[in-house]
Amino acid sequence: MKLNCVAIDDEPLALDLLSKFIEQTSFLNLIGKFSNGVEALGFINQNEVQLIFMDIQMPDLSGMELARVLDGKKNSDKTRIIFATAYHQFAIEGYKVEALDYLLKPYSYEEFLNAATKAFSYFERLNSSTTTITATQETSTPEYIFLKVEYQLVKVMLKDIACVEAYKDYVKVHLLSKPNPLLSLTSLKNMEELLPSSHFMRVHRSFIVALDHIDSVSKNVIQVGNHSIAVGDNYKDAFLEFLGKWMN
Repeated sequence: MKLNCVAIDDEPLALDLLSKFIEQTSFLNLIGKFSNGVEALGFINQNEVQLIFMDIQMPDLSGMELARVLDGKKNSDKTRIIFATAYHQFAIEGYKVEALDYLLKPYSYEEFLNAATKAFSYFERLNSSTTTITATQETSTPEYIFLKVEYQLVKVMLKDIACVEAYKDYVKVHLLSKPNPLLSLTSLKNMEELLPSSHFMRVHRSFIVALDHIDSVSKNVIQVGNHSIAVGDNYKDAFLEFLGKWMN
C-alpha cells in the first residue's frame, strides 16, 4: 500500500525538502506540492489524497484554517494531516484538529520517517476496519511495520518480533527468524506507539515484549525465547492485569 500525499509550504526550500523526504520514502506517493493552501484545497477536493504534510503559517489560507475545512468534510478520517512548522506554540491547536503528528522545523529524515510510519499504521488499521469482517476474524491489527535500518527501510512482520530492547540512541528488534537483532535508529517510546497494544507490552524502561511469544513467567521475570526480562516496578500493575487474564 502506498499513501497519496501532498506537500504544502510557502517557503520554497522547506517545500523542496519536504517533497524530497516524501519521494525517498517507499510507502509514500507524492502527487502534488503547493505553495499556498487555497490552491492545495482545490486539488485535494478533486483527488484522492490520504496524507497532507503542511506548514501552518501561510498567506491567504493558513494550514490550521485548511485543516478545519477538511475536518468538517464527510469522510475526513480518510485524509489526515501532519504539520511541519517552525512554531511549537501551534502544537495544541494541531491536536485539536486531530493532526496525526507535528514536525518541528528543522526536522531530520528520521523524525519525518517516524511521523510517516505512524500515518502508514493509521491507514493500515483504517483499511482493515472497512473490510468485511467475518465471524472468525480477529480484531484487525497491522501485520508489519517499516523500520529504518542503516540507510534503508526494512519491512518487519509483527508476528516475527519477540521483543524490543533499548540500546543507547537505538533499539534492538529481536526477531524469531534471525539470530541477530535489527538495530534501528529510533526510541523505545516510538516503538511503543507503533506496535499494537493488543499484542505488545512495555514491561521495563528498556524492554517491550510480544505477548504471544512469552514462554513463562516466574517471580516477575518473563522468559521470551533466550531472553530473561525483569518486569520493572512502573510496569508491574499493567503486566499483572494481563497475567490475570492469561491465567483464566
